[in-house]
Amino acid sequence: MALTIKIGDNEPFEKALRRFKKQMMHSGILKNLRENAFYTKPSERKKVAKRKAIRLQKRSSTQQA
Repeated sequence: MALTIKIGDNEPFEKALRRFKKQMMHSGILKNLRENAFYTKPSERKKVAKRKAIRLQKRSSTQQA
């Protein structure tokens, strides 16, 4: 998955870099790289997923109240 940014003639480099960073965040490339930086055992993935589900459930219950 390649991201391309076209820089205008009078556009500063910093502005183009900001747009590139924003596209990187929205595409999820950095998140994927961080998740796959090292091997996680399937049991550890299940534990993390369970903790995340519990945390989301607590957040949704507090927002409703």
